[in-house]
Amino acid sequence: MEKKPHFARREFLPREVSSISLALLLVAVLLLNALLYLYLSKFYSSPGRAETDPGLCPSGHFRLGAVKNCSPWLSCEAINREVRKLKCVGAGAVKKVFLSEWKENKVVLSQLTNSELKEDFLHGLKMLKALQSKHVVRLLGYCEQQFTILTEYHPLGSLRGLNETLHIPKYKGMNTWRHRLMLAIDYVSVICYLHSSPLGTLVMCDSNDLDKVLSQYLLTSDFHILVNDLDALPLVNRSAGRLVKCGHRELQGEFVAPEQRWPYGEDMPFEDDLMPPYDEKTDIWKIPDVSNFLLGHVEGSDIVRLHLFDIHAACKKKDPAERPSAQEVLDTYRKVLTLLIREAAMPATREML
Repeated sequence: MEKKPHFARREFLPREVSSISLALLLVAVLLLNALLYLYLSKFYSSPGRAETDPGLCPSGHFRLGAVKNCSPWLSCEAINREVRKLKCVGAGAVKKVFLSEWKENKVVLSQLTNSELKEDFLHGLKMLKALQSKHVVRLLGYCEQQFTILTEYHPLGSLRGLNETLHIPKYKGMNTWRHRLMLAIDYVSVICYLHSSPLGTLVMCDSNDLDKVLSQYLLTSDFHILVNDLDALPLVNRSAGRLVKCGHRELQGEFVAPEQRWPYGEDMPFEDDLMPPYDEKTDIWKIPDVSNFLLGHVEGSDIVRLHLFDIHAACKKKDPAERPSAQEVLDTYRKVLTLLIREAAMPATREML
């Protein structure tokens, strides 16, 4: 009789342990989801959130570095008086770019080099002024009379140098599938913003090959992507029957979308007037190629590519109307990141038990 309580306790113990394990598992899952939410909320904009950066100043103003107060965009007089050129760091068909200094801050001064392309230069300035947001490089000032634009300086430069940057000891810890996928999400976020911008649906035309695309974007020191060059950004307006053509020359190669290539065969010489126009879905066609570069070849990147296979296949549909929107691509990228982070964290959850 004295042993009966002992046996009863032995029978109850497994159920008690099972209940405790279940409770611990539930707590661990809830904790994991909470941490995952906090982690991802740093990179995502919640639905309905404005695309403008809360740190940005009112229109026509900027804030630079640790300075708390907003300053008005610098005028011609202020640029001539207060900005000092240090060295030329780049040159393209439209402008020359100088690393410069303003009140002990490094800045970038861009100046027109070809007067025949002044319309492109002024269009780029117009876009910079109108599209200031968390996706676009910060405008600090301009001088239309002297064809000069002043923007924020980002020492890591364009996306072309991403792989070299990730080999620098300081940034080697960022060379993971997770950080690379976040860069791809940033890139698609920029495309999504341009396709639904305050000005309407804008097409990133200066994108005829991968190297050219990468040169249009900057890598920030906290590893985000900003679009930097907006010289070739035409507007699609379907209701008005307005489509676009990216330049007046024949485009070739697999990187550009099929509808951007001459459709009448080699026997018929290219004529710009006969080339059919197209819409923003040309940007969607290029997303898989850009993302493939951004994902690189690190541990786990092939798993990411596997999860993105279907959406990338849809991006490469020959018929532009069958391709997804930039928002649909962005939603898929975010879902894949959430899924893979959760899967990577599950072993740690099991260890907690």
